[in-house]
Amino acid sequence: MPKFVHRITKYDPADRDARGSYIGTEDTVSDHGPVEAAYLAAVQAFAEDSGIARLDIRDPSATGFVHFGLEPPVEGHGLGELFPPDLTGYHDGAEVSLAVALQLVRVMLRDQGAWCRLEAGDTFTVHVGYDQYVYVGSNLPCEAAVARTRELGLFPEPMTGSPYAADLDETEVTESADENFWARVRTELAARGTALLLQETFVRNANRWHRLTPENLAAVRAGLGPRALLTVWPDLNPDVDAALAALPEEGPAEFVWETQDGTISHVTVDDSEYRELASQVGTARAACVLPEHLDDTSSLFCAVLPDSDGVLRARW
Repeated sequence: MPKFVHRITKYDPADRDARGSYIGTEDTVSDHGPVEAAYLAAVQAFAEDSGIARLDIRDPSATGFVHFGLEPPVEGHGLGELFPPDLTGYHDGAEVSLAVALQLVRVMLRDQGAWCRLEAGDTFTVHVGYDQYVYVGSNLPCEAAVARTRELGLFPEPMTGSPYAADLDETEVTESADENFWARVRTELAARGTALLLQETFVRNANRWHRLTPENLAAVRAGLGPRALLTVWPDLNPDVDAALAALPEEGPAEFVWETQDGTISHVTVDDSEYRELASQVGTARAACVLPEHLDDTSSLFCAVLPDSDGVLRARW
């Protein structure tokens, strides 16, 4: 964690109660205008004061089944002008310019669906929280940036740390998808004599699905996204009606199916959408239902793709 952390907001500290809660009249959503621009200028000032021109995207996420933002999510998670529709380039560890990082801050201020931490090693961090709270950390005191932030009409307040800093003690998946992992996959394929279902979570709330066979294993492996979380499941059930019958009485649940052309599709549904789902998958070749949360699943095993040097750096 950087030594100097400032909370940057549009909320005057004079308008806080004894517990520090804001009781003033400022709105808690972005104005999509001059105040938002002031936030971006303040973050830029801290970055430039710290000598930072590029930042890493860490722990990225996209819009999920449940959205907690005050503004409705937009198509493409707000990333349409920054990354292609398949989100190539938006992944843990991706390095972006300061200009792109500022646009990511804008997306987060607008609650458009995408969220990530922006970091330059342990020397500089930018975290966007709820209600227009931004936390900037630096190894330098950044007096000029603090003064500039005040000139912009915002309030930079020194903090002991950011509440959105990554909690490394909460990392749940520590197994690396190394050669031993892939040997285990090959062994499982041989033992079962059927395909396996591979869930590739390339950012939080965003998955790609692959039906693994001994013949396509190498090709699928070569196309996986950097630092992806890989979860291996038993094969899809060719009895689609049985898969539908396995949906829980109360959702949500993840439903995965293979279309007639071999495409693997998936959707998160709740019990109010089961009838529509049954109509949608009526011609599917095979399907399965998975719990929404990994903790209660019967997945075979999971691991995280390491970097090219073999080091596991993603924080799942």
